[in-house]
Amino acid sequence: MNTVAAPYRWREYLIEAALLGTFMVSALGVTALLQYSGSPFRHMLPNAMLRRSLIGVAMGLTAAAIIYSPWGRRSGAHINPSVTLTYLRLHKITRRDAACYVAAQFLGAIVGLMAAAAVLGGIAGSPEVNYVATVPGPAGVSAAFAAELVISFGMMGMILVVSNTPRWSRLTGMLAACLVAVYISVEAPISGMSMNPARSFAPAAAGGSLHVLWVYVVAPLAGMLGAAEIYVRRYGHAAVRCAKLHHGGPGACHFHCHFTYDR
Repeated sequence: MNTVAAPYRWREYLIEAALLGTFMVSALGVTALLQYSGSPFRHMLPNAMLRRSLIGVAMGLTAAAIIYSPWGRRSGAHINPSVTLTYLRLHKITRRDAACYVAAQFLGAIVGLMAAAAVLGGIAGSPEVNYVATVPGPAGVSAAFAAELVISFGMMGMILVVSNTPRWSRLTGMLAACLVAVYISVEAPISGMSMNPARSFAPAAAGGSLHVLWVYVVAPLAGMLGAAEIYVRRYGHAAVRCAKLHHGGPGACHFHCHFTYDR
């Protein structure tokens, strides 16, 4: 029996690239605004914790806008290879779509960072901004790895529990955004707060910190896969309804989906 291969979902792949590119532009722009030594806002806000908290809020709002946007609802708003590969492990996305999602995410991060850096010029590479590179803090590589493992586990654990609970599913994006804000405010001094190999790769390549990139590839993936493993052992694969962080309503879905829209 002849079967027709599923089409490539170029729109969804390009959307993932554009969404992560947008996140990178926001990250570099906000960090430059609040951390660059020549910025008036840095002098107006001398407290480092306050500045970091404001960056966290800004990036949380950026994440929420991405997840709940029409484009985010269409692609699922993974914007993170670790999220995509975890949903591949959960059998909610095909291997081909997962590979294309991951490639698009890396491409989007690179293009977004390049675009923002072109606008900011030398500010992007200044020591205070450093292309928003994620690097281990004073506690060292081991602490950074452990921190990335914990926050990635926490993020995916929350996503799976909330998105698969009908009463709470609409809150998934909001809670993910809140975690981004909290993690940047509290955890960033330990690892830089990544959870995202693509988000870390582009700045590492630009800022010359590729030697620690493995931390931001291995730890986020291990943390999210670990959370998924515990979830499916407790509830089973059937409990995972879809790979979208926000399922905006009824209609066709390109994931292996059995989402029932809850009014």
